[in-house]
Amino acid sequence: MKTVSLKIDDSIFGETEKILSRIKIPRNRYINEALEYYNKIQRRQLLEKRLKNDSNLVKKESMIVLKEFERIDYVD
Repeated sequence: MKTVSLKIDDSIFGETEKILSRIKIPRNRYINEALEYYNKIQRRQLLEKRLKNDSNLVKKESMIVLKEFERIDYVD
């Protein structure tokens, strides 16, 4: 495990402490779970961005192929 020192806004820290007192889990566990959740969201957003980009690349090529097929259909 790695040790990390961080600065947290007073308001966020206060709210976190209130929540922790009610749910009865250690601050360290809470922060680890929050980071794990946030990392999952970020990975999904990165994947979505990559898929959109790849889709746009394929879309352009697909339109070219579609137009070629349409020309073939009209020749018959």
